[in-house]
Amino acid sequence: MNKPENIFVKELEVFRTESESAIQFFYSFLSIHAVAGDHKKVYRLLNTAPLFWNTTLGALQTSTFIALGRVFDQNSRHNVDRLIKIAQSNMGIFSKESLAGRKRRDSENADEWIDAYLRDVYVPNAEDFRRLRRHIAKRRKIYESNYRDIRHKIFAHKVISAKEEEHVLFGKTNIREMQKFLIFLRRLHEALWQLYHNGRKPTLQPARYSVKRIREQPWPKHGEQGLQERLTHEIEHFLLTVANKAQLGSLES
Repeated sequence: MNKPENIFVKELEVFRTESESAIQFFYSFLSIHAVAGDHKKVYRLLNTAPLFWNTTLGALQTSTFIALGRVFDQNSRHNVDRLIKIAQSNMGIFSKESLAGRKRRDSENADEWIDAYLRDVYVPNAEDFRRLRRHIAKRRKIYESNYRDIRHKIFAHKVISAKEEEHVLFGKTNIREMQKFLIFLRRLHEALWQLYHNGRKPTLQPARYSVKRIREQPWPKHGEQGLQERLTHEIEHFLLTVANKAQLGSLES
């Protein structure tokens, strides 16, 4: 029989992969559009293979909504509510004793520093998880109001085919809202990961979410950037590099 700790670790990892997938799909979609919109040479490059790039963008958009459903839909086998329920129902896995056991398994000299380390460890209470549930409920309401029908009726199942009906559903969406929405998932995972692995209070840390703002910032060093920042900068760097080479080649020919 699986121990609650093992179940939590498994669900946390599933949540990470689903959340990061949605972020990668959506930020790739946005970044390609943004770079092509700002640089004519990139726009011309993409138009050398328009069918391929339209297919790629369509696949990224579809995959974003499919991943979102797996995170929020109640009938999904692995969803964010199941993750929080497991954590809240088994708070003993976040005790100092449990954390000490994990640290000892991971470090041969843990006995030399573990007592001092544990003095600053945070042990969560029921209110911590109620607070996280309120954060989740707020985002679930957004998902159910503005995005669930697109996922269920357009991408997962072709319930709607008329363009007019599709426009009505997409009219409820907002790019800024979607970016904040997705990065919340990343922040939630980080809070739970830090609680379990390092005994830190589960608070949601600030994170950049705007593709526009990310592109305005210098490319941060490895380890100092979020997934969305790394991906946005990588895409812009790649597209500009290839577009510059294509432009140089056309001038030389």
